[in-house]
Amino acid sequence: MTIATGDVRTCCATAYASEAARYLLGDSFHPGGLELTSDLVRALRVSASAVVADVASGPGSSARLAARQLGCAVVGLDLSPESARAAQEGALREDVADRVHFVAADAERLPLPDASVDGVLCECALCLFGDKERAMREIVRVLRPGARLALSDVTASPDRLPSRLRQLDAHVACLAHASPLADIAALAEGAGMTVETVESRDGAAHAMLDQIDARLRVARLFVAGPLADRLETGRELLAAARTALREGTLGYGVVIARR
Repeated sequence: MTIATGDVRTCCATAYASEAARYLLGDSFHPGGLELTSDLVRALRVSASAVVADVASGPGSSARLAARQLGCAVVGLDLSPESARAAQEGALREDVADRVHFVAADAERLPLPDASVDGVLCECALCLFGDKERAMREIVRVLRPGARLALSDVTASPDRLPSRLRQLDAHVACLAHASPLADIAALAEGAGMTVETVESRDGAAHAMLDQIDARLRVARLFVAGPLADRLETGRELLAAARTALREGTLGYGVVIARR
């Protein structure tokens, strides 16, 4: 069965705006957590006077960290209006709302002028974009000459993925539409950037799967009926992802590229 890109994007936006996603994934929604985010923020090499865009900003924790760590202005862009609103509330709570602003926006149609930002952060999201090439071109378009993209993402060998990791829930879980790390780097180069760093971070993916497994086990103690069936589906998907990660079919990686 072919899954329509629009269906995947809608499911992803809804799923990642939910309390269930926050429970399973934690505050940062990606492998490596805010420690990896801090590494990516440093890789942007920008000053306190910079403007940084966080593409697919999710709960906003990365954008807020960037503002605190660098002292710069950050605009977070996410397909889900609910996520953007919740992220802005988080900026108010953390007293960074004067420097961090979140808007609902499509990564393939960024509402930013050409050459308007000094750095782009994009974490665990490229695998969810229906048109990766278009999204990468949009990132290049909004970057000023010499500015950098710091990207982390799930990686995969698509031709080796088992059928269980090609279904809709696997798409939403960032697995089914992931690309090899080398292909992500080539995508950046094809859009006109110079790739500076390509680095595997598979250990971060292992740690996140461990976290999800532990939280699913706890959740099973308190639910029954249809919700319990959904938890069991989650555990099946998790088991398939663990096997794929162990066999090298899945992974996690970082690409730093300069326009």
